[in-house]
Amino acid sequence: MSASLYLASQSPRRSQLLSQIGVRHELLLPGADEDAEALEAVQAGELPEAYCARVTAAKLDAAAARLGARGLPPAPILCADTTVAVDDLILGKPEDDADARRMLALLSGRSHRVITAVAVAVAGGGGRAAALSVSQVEFAPLSGAQIDRYVASREPFGKAGAYAIQSQAAAWIVKIAGSYSGIMGLPLFETATLLEQFGFEF
Repeated sequence: MSASLYLASQSPRRSQLLSQIGVRHELLLPGADEDAEALEAVQAGELPEAYCARVTAAKLDAAAARLGARGLPPAPILCADTTVAVDDLILGKPEDDADARRMLALLSGRSHRVITAVAVAVAGGGGRAAALSVSQVEFAPLSGAQIDRYVASREPFGKAGAYAIQSQAAAWIVKIAGSYSGIMGLPLFETATLLEQFGFEF
């Protein structure tokens, strides 16, 4: 049986969230010949929301080409990208320990935005739709020792803004306004609304 949906994301959290709302899916991941990280390069002067939407659209284009090249059965493809922003400063995935500490120090004692873009398409002109979820997250003030312990746990790595809301960092979150699932990496309300346009029912 073919997939109901292709998820073009290496994030286990996105796969778990799709399963939570009953969407059967298969992964459609980049091959060794693809430079997936290059799609995430920030362009000069790019604002966080525009950056997140552009990267997600580029990931969707790449996934559609991948589907065709691999000769897989047609089905909707879903892509998403999450960006953390302090004002207009984009915080991507930390490069090393020092970068993770820098990001966590910037988040300490203040609010930031977590932006997740979602896009769905059927390859070959079968339609395309996208949505953007923006949430506010407030961190308590963090000591240098707290930041060092969290960096030592290795949890910041591979995560935009150097933290995950479902990790130890939850102990620092004073409040959120927006989509908890969006902060995790896939806003379920917006995702379900997009998928309804492609025949899914919730």
